[in-house]
Amino acid sequence: MILAIDIGNTGTTIALFSEDGALSFQSRLSTDAKMTDDRCAIDLMAVFHLYRADLSAVKGAILSSVVPPITSAYVRTLRRLTGRAPLVVGPGLKTGLNIKSEIHNQLGSDIVASAVAIAALYPTPAIVINSRTAVTFSYIGENTFEGCAIMPGMDIALEALSHYGAQLPQISMAQVDTPLCRNTVDSMRAGVLYGYSGAFDRVIQSLEEAAGVPALSVVSTGNPAPELYRLCRREIRYDHDLLVKGLYLLYRKNARV
Repeated sequence: MILAIDIGNTGTTIALFSEDGALSFQSRLSTDAKMTDDRCAIDLMAVFHLYRADLSAVKGAILSSVVPPITSAYVRTLRRLTGRAPLVVGPGLKTGLNIKSEIHNQLGSDIVASAVAIAALYPTPAIVINSRTAVTFSYIGENTFEGCAIMPGMDIALEALSHYGAQLPQISMAQVDTPLCRNTVDSMRAGVLYGYSGAFDRVIQSLEEAAGVPALSVVSTGNPAPELYRLCRREIRYDHDLLVKGLYLLYRKNARV
């Protein structure tokens, strides 16, 4: 079994794959920037217990992290629990892609994993949208990472409205059927949804224009936003497991046989 872990700013995803790439389970925990080694071990053992999986069956692990303070805690814990040091996504790891990045260690490991997955699983050229705390739009050519654009996520936009608008309430995202809203909550949702759907369409179009070739696939992963995608003029496919699939593929490319 192969263990893949992705540490994001707000959430940590733990996924277990069989040797042939079948996904056994996927779990999501809150990211704790003050994670200790013991807390990390307890969380991992609890997840395996929850899904009735055998931790001793793990023959290898790969770790992606955009939260450097706790990366080392997970590395030590995985070595402690499995007896093997995990692969860590970063410079030096074989991706199978020509990554056009001026500073390779500044490219987020989640972006790299998603790019590897979309290059292997979808027709290219393709655009992969990784929607988390931030939203990244990456253009993937034939075995080439051409570049990406980054914008704040919708949750940040809603939080900023509530925080800086004294009379605006804290709300969650939900579908609205018209931008002509007649109450504050729906008006806030409409502004974010219609604004972001337009932004998504424009960024996708601009990436294609800059690359000179239209994308054959536009795939989103991370936080699902069906209420947003339905407003986009460009068809966007959602793949919940894209990032962890990319981690599994990276492990297979780099593990010692």
